[in-house]
Amino acid sequence: MARVFVYGTLKKGQPNYKHMINTAKGLAKFQGRGRTVEKYPLVIAGKYNIPYMLNIPGTGHHVTGEIYSVDEQMLQFLDEFEGCPDMYQRTLMRIQVVEWEGKGGTGEARAAADGVLECFVYSTATYPPEWVGLPYYDSYDSSGKHGLSYVLRESR
Repeated sequence: MARVFVYGTLKKGQPNYKHMINTAKGLAKFQGRGRTVEKYPLVIAGKYNIPYMLNIPGTGHHVTGEIYSVDEQMLQFLDEFEGCPDMYQRTLMRIQVVEWEGKGGTGEARAAADGVLECFVYSTATYPPEWVGLPYYDSYDSSGKHGLSYVLRESR
């Protein structure tokens, strides 16, 4: 099992969460909530209003999201879904655990003395330069105050 941190449309209550609970695509078990240890710019970009975490450590905000344990099949699905490695790149990032629901309560989270886990995150280093000038968010909600509703793939 691998750990994945999701911050956008794959979170609970968001438009693509259905993929995280579709066992035909693999297994994804919700473990808890967290935020990036380093700051990153989280922007909503493109004509489909897609959330992107730009891989510019030290800029932006501590991005909040959800931590999942996923099997190899789900990891492969997520790589395809996220257009990895062209649109997004899957990299290891340090995630501060904010709330833990994983097995044994906070046991696994406490295994890291400071409550920090390494998780795979789909961020991007392949973006148009003007995206750096977009507003930065610390959390994503497809129906947030930003007014930039995400366009589902089926509707494109």
